[in-house]
Amino acid sequence: MLTGAVPRRVWPSPVPSGLPPVYGALPYADEARATLLAHKERGALRLAAPLGAALAGAVRAAATGPAPGGQQTSQGASRSGPGRIQGCGSARALALVPVPSARRAVARRGHDPVRRIALAAAARLRSDGVPARMLPVLRQRRTVADQTGLTAAQRAANLRGALEAVPGFAGLLGAEEAVLVDDLMTTGASLAEAARAMGGVTGAAVLAVRSGPRAG
Repeated sequence: MLTGAVPRRVWPSPVPSGLPPVYGALPYADEARATLLAHKERGALRLAAPLGAALAGAVRAAATGPAPGGQQTSQGASRSGPGRIQGCGSARALALVPVPSARRAVARRGHDPVRRIALAAAARLRSDGVPARMLPVLRQRRTVADQTGLTAAQRAANLRGALEAVPGFAGLLGAEEAVLVDDLMTTGASLAEAARAMGGVTGAAVLAVRSGPRAG
C-alpha cells in the first residue's frame, strides 16, 4: 500500500450540490502524486495494484461510514441501518462505479486509468473477503471542456448533465451497494454529476484529494 494511505472523510470547499459522502486515501502530493501520474500519463500499469489497494481502503470506509449520528447518502437515506458493510465477511456486495474518463483522454493515454484502478480495488476487496466488482455503468453523453484552470463554479457548469447511466443499469446493479470511485478529487464536481446520473449512491471513494479539504 502507498505510504500514509489512511482513508478519511473529506470535503471540497465549497461543497457542490448533490455530492455524496466522500472518503479519500491520500493527499495529492509527493509519492501519491508521482505514482498517480506515472500510472495515468506514463503507462506504468503495474502501479494499478498498489493504487487499487489504497483505493480499496477508501471504498471500505465509504461503505461502512458513517460519522457519529449517521451520514446521509445522496438519496437522503441514513447509512446507519443493518444493510451496511460491517467487515470482511459481510455478504452485502459492493459495486465500484468508476467516473468515466473523457474519450479523447482514454485514446491519448491508451487506457482508462480509473477503470483499471477500480478493477484492482475490487480484486483487493474480494481477497479480503468483501464481495466486490467493478461496474462501469456511467458514460459521457456529451463532450466537456478541459477542466484545467476552471473555478469550482465553472467546473460544475461544465459537467452539468454531462454523464448518464447506461439503460437498465439498475438491473445490472441488483442489490449491490454502489460506491463511486475516482482517482482524484479537486472540487467534487465530477463526483456530484456522477451521483446525479446514478440517481443516488452509497458514497464515493477517491485515491487522492487536491488542495487540502477539511477532514474528519
